[in-house]
Amino acid sequence: MKALATFLVLLNYFTRCHGWICTIAPEHLAATQVDAGNGMVVMTDKNSNAFFLSDSSWSKLGSVALKHVSVGSAGVWGVDRDNTVYKFAAGDFFPTRGLSLIQVDAGEGQVVGVTSQNSIHCLNGSSASSIEEEGVLNWNTISGGLMYISCGPLGCWGVSSAQKIYFGKVSPGTCGISSWSQVDGAAVKVEVGSDGRVFVVNQSGNVFERIGISEALPQGTAWGQISFCVIIKHVTYDLGRLWLLTDAGVILNCI
Repeated sequence: MKALATFLVLLNYFTRCHGWICTIAPEHLAATQVDAGNGMVVMTDKNSNAFFLSDSSWSKLGSVALKHVSVGSAGVWGVDRDNTVYKFAAGDFFPTRGLSLIQVDAGEGQVVGVTSQNSIHCLNGSSASSIEEEGVLNWNTISGGLMYISCGPLGCWGVSSAQKIYFGKVSPGTCGISSWSQVDGAAVKVEVGSDGRVFVVNQSGNVFERIGISEALPQGTAWGQISFCVIIKHVTYDLGRLWLLTDAGVILNCI
């Protein structure tokens, strides 16, 4: 309780540090990852439980233990500690076969993900939407090497194990990619919102937003730092709200 009280005092200062107004999301102090998309917010905790935000509380999402969960127009997908990929349907997660991934993103029709060897893979929109029970998925391999990937309406963004940032256009229908272009900066996490806004977190826990993104220039022009007064571990964005996971395992809701 003392730690939470100290955090609340810090948060009161924290909300005045920048243009975003942040409040603590419904309390869950053991969060390890958060994702938002398609009007839904999901998270996992240190015990590998998955939850979704329902009004003012977190509700259990399925019965499967997951280390990572993603929500978007392709549905809700997750990965367990053995790197098995799951899709949520009919009230619970069911396992898929065909590929082991450490992270997936369901943000833009297709599902993309990366392996522990940093290879990149994509499940086209038709396959992602049609599977409703356990089966073998025909993943397409995309050139390049990334440890984290996220896609939006204007393209996909990823970060490599060397913390380099890349942008590329991946077709939701075919999973074809034009090429990866390195973008300036360094990051360990990147998330793309459903409106195309792009946010990254660097190794020091700082948050940046990509400036100058447009259909004509989808890779943008520069990074603008959003100065927070706590260390951020993960960031996600949907419907005008920025969701932040602090290094203390607290989720913040910022508008």
